[in-house]
Amino acid sequence: MTLLLLWVLVLPFTKALDSQCILQNDFEPGFMTRGDFVIGGIFPLHYNQEMPDLDCSYKPGQVQCNGFDPRAFRWAMAMRLAVDEINNSSELLPNHTLGYKIFDSCAYPLTGQRAALAVMNGPSEADRPMCSGASPMLAIIGESGSAQSIVVSRILQPFRIPMISYFSSCACLSNRRDFPTFFRVIPSDAYQVKAIAKLLIHFNWTWIGVVRGDHAYGRSALQDLLKQLEGTGVCVAYQEMIPLLYNSKKAIEIIRVMNSSSARVVVVFSAEGELTPFMRDYMELNITGIQWIASEAWVTAAVFTGRNFYPYLGGTIGFGIRQGNIPRLKEYLMTVNPERYPTNPLVLELWEAIYGCTPFSSGSSSELPLCTGQETIKTQHSAYWNTSSTRITYNVYKGVYAIAHSLHNLITCRPGRGPFSNSTCADNTKVFPWQLQHYLQEVSFTVSGELVNFDAKGDSIPSYDLINWQKGRDGNIELVKVGMYDEAQEVGKELIIYDIALTWPGDQTEVPVSICSDSCTPGFRKAVRRGEPLCCFDCIPCDSGKISNQTDSIDCMACPEDYWSNADGTTCIPKVVEYLSHDAMGVTLTVISVVGALFTLAVFAVFLYHRNTPIVRINNSELSFFILLSLTLCFLCALIFIGEPTSWSCMLRHTAFSITFSLCISCILGKTLVVLAAFTATRPGNNVMKWLGPVQQRIIIFSCTLVQMIICTAWLIASPPFPYRNTQYQHSKIILDCSVGSDLAFWCVLGYIGLLACVCFILAFLARKLPGNFNEAKYITFSMLIFCAVWLAFVPAYVSSPGKFTTAVEIFAILASSFGLLFCLFAPKCYIILLKPEKNTKQHLMGKAVK
Repeated sequence: MTLLLLWVLVLPFTKALDSQCILQNDFEPGFMTRGDFVIGGIFPLHYNQEMPDLDCSYKPGQVQCNGFDPRAFRWAMAMRLAVDEINNSSELLPNHTLGYKIFDSCAYPLTGQRAALAVMNGPSEADRPMCSGASPMLAIIGESGSAQSIVVSRILQPFRIPMISYFSSCACLSNRRDFPTFFRVIPSDAYQVKAIAKLLIHFNWTWIGVVRGDHAYGRSALQDLLKQLEGTGVCVAYQEMIPLLYNSKKAIEIIRVMNSSSARVVVVFSAEGELTPFMRDYMELNITGIQWIASEAWVTAAVFTGRNFYPYLGGTIGFGIRQGNIPRLKEYLMTVNPERYPTNPLVLELWEAIYGCTPFSSGSSSELPLCTGQETIKTQHSAYWNTSSTRITYNVYKGVYAIAHSLHNLITCRPGRGPFSNSTCADNTKVFPWQLQHYLQEVSFTVSGELVNFDAKGDSIPSYDLINWQKGRDGNIELVKVGMYDEAQEVGKELIIYDIALTWPGDQTEVPVSICSDSCTPGFRKAVRRGEPLCCFDCIPCDSGKISNQTDSIDCMACPEDYWSNADGTTCIPKVVEYLSHDAMGVTLTVISVVGALFTLAVFAVFLYHRNTPIVRINNSELSFFILLSLTLCFLCALIFIGEPTSWSCMLRHTAFSITFSLCISCILGKTLVVLAAFTATRPGNNVMKWLGPVQQRIIIFSCTLVQMIICTAWLIASPPFPYRNTQYQHSKIILDCSVGSDLAFWCVLGYIGLLACVCFILAFLARKLPGNFNEAKYITFSMLIFCAVWLAFVPAYVSSPGKFTTAVEIFAILASSFGLLFCLFAPKCYIILLKPEKNTKQHLMGKAVK
């Protein structure tokens, strides 16, 4: 019944090649010995296989395993050594012995399945101990490849036989639901890919390729790596798969993809066996310059350490299993020779692989030359003899000791204190595999100074050595430890790289560069290219007002309101504060304003000195002096507009300007009314002059000015002008200006001045043709025309002028209109007073001079 259940469970695997054919199961063990407790060992003693013809017309033959692997044979010998040490120990398993059966999996899942069946049942179909009772097999050391371990573990699962893998690192095997009896002394790939991701980030390799094997190990490692690389800035340029049944044509296509890609770093998740023919094709195409990142499955493979591999694989870097010390291993390996094992085909194949000859005692029909079987050991045969850096071999050694310590704890259990139901212990004469598994889960021991135990998932403590393939003295490849990865360290300190000179492909001294796009320097941002990975981007300069002060910035940061970006876009600098200061423009306007005021005062002095002359008296000297005084104030109020705006200057500049101009225009209006009344008073019965006496003139001037003062007072109370920092008009500058506060009040002030000017212009225009050689109405008309033209031009210029030029335009309008009034009203009079005194007579001014 048990056998029937086994075949039902494994039938889907035996049908992997053909649904109608079942491969025979007549495997011969490589080595075996009896003991009180029997364990199994499955090793890839060959790395290639030749499948039989499966046409279902006859019983197919065995799978032909080719390509003997001395390295895997060393692993098997380490298992034998550990068993011999345990059997000779007086402390571990006293009065009990371990037996073992070692089989070859040929590095292939299907043959691994057949090896598992042979381990449990026996080498031939006639030897089926499981048919007569419980299997004496308590545990298995195996397998190397994750794909093989998945198959073997599933076969062992129904019988609850624990399995300790020495080289299967697929993270999928940590799933206790699918693989409840699986243990391993090698870290899970979940930690290996994490270490590889940190290595890529450390060397800034952001553009990589991935090559994997067609098995669970390759698929799981790739998926875990992609998850680890999310959000790190590392992108995968391509993903290629080496066929499970090697195909040279497909391999060449993969190699050409690698060579044509700009990604010069290639991560390889593959077993040693399938990678060996791939590397041969790679070397035949004479491609170099690839930085290989090796997974632990092949980073310590001795098959690639020959001197012919160095030009192509030199500089390879990867994480390997931590090495350990196995006492007496080298001496033990030397005891294996054809003389001691004349009928063991594996030993004969070992000799053929190492020395290229066939021992004459074997009786083999090989075409290789004959030898004695006692040849001198050659140091170059490192695949088998090299014990200076045991890694996988040490894992096998630890796995056997883990089983031995678990068995020791099992047999030393005290009755009544056991871990099973009713605190019972296991029966030492009939131990079941599930009982051993319980102790395996709890085991903790020290071997060669290292603590060995398993977590709840059956995994060991994750720790790796960082290996670099460097050139040895004889030109071959040496595996040099250049760092380590320890998951037990603090976050961010797991990866440690020693201060050792690393070797890079082509004997370069600089770290290889593998990026899709060059880094964006500060002042630029990354813009991802449409349809391409995130690592492929263009560098776009930051917009004005934004900066990036780091390399490879994703976006540019906006500067604060009072700051602006520098020319390089790397830092925010304070904005240029602009206002009408005492610079060249300010000084020029100041000089013009002062000169205008001095001219006005000069005219005032001339008029005051000649106040008794007809030309001064006939034109109402009092109003003339008021006009000159107000014009002086108009010139001087322009000075308030120059300099940094303050609260007081903002309120004063507009109110002073509006009141002084209102005063000036009111005086001119009064003069115009006087002129108009004086010439019309000569008509009979017209006594209008008695209504425009000095008192009435002062009332008119005061009233007109008072209206403007009232408007300004209301303006200052309701919404006064205030300093304003304009950061929007010119983003690179801060324009200091005075906000008018209330636009309505501002335009009311200007409108009122304009109203006075228009009334004055109309009245002067009506009086322009009145008789007299010096009719002042003509000059008033012309002055008001200039005044109105200046302020009409001021409006669009004021609105459209940028920055400090707005203030400059306003000053210019004040000065231009003031100069216009000064010259139009007083230049002709000064001309007569100073240059034509003979015309400064009443008769001449009234047009009654004798010709």
